Amino acid sequence: MYIEMLDNTGKVSDDMQQETIKLLNFAASFIHLPEHKEMAITYVLNDEIQKINHDYRGKDAPTDVVSLEYEPEQISFDADFDMPEALQAELEEFDSFIGELFISIEKAQEQADNYGHSYEREIGFLAVHGFLHINGYDHMIKEEEKVMFALQEEILTAYGLTR
Repeated sequence: MYIEMLDNTGKVSDDMQQETIKLLNFAASFIHLPEHKEMAITYVLNDEIQKINHDYRGKDAPTDVVSLEYEPEQISFDADFDMPEALQAELEEFDSFIGELFISIEKAQEQADNYGHSYEREIGFLAVHGFLHINGYDHMIKEEEKVMFALQEEILTAYGLTR
């Protein structure tokens, strides 16, 4: 999986960014995501994530992570249309982008302090949590929450990023 990283804060080390990429590639293989998928992660401060949270979720408060799942439009062709290979390749590339995450490093630090674990563990948790959201997992109802939370903990533990 290809992951584009952007640090709008100037405060996230290259090592932290690379570790997040490794963790999410591990998570992608854990859930059997096809290798050709792509996503983006942007590290932000509370004021920026508050604006994103407001614009996309209608909530005017900073949050820890915002996940934007990309859902491509379905394109259909007549049954007798013989699709050129170049067009097929372009459509497959177009469908490779799965979404983007915005992670507030300020909220991550605050939550790490509150939960008594490392900042690195909290960033990893938020990355995996958001990653699962853009891959169709949710926690709006109790049954879905049990599945998603168990899976994110299983991924973090298997990777070695424990509390």
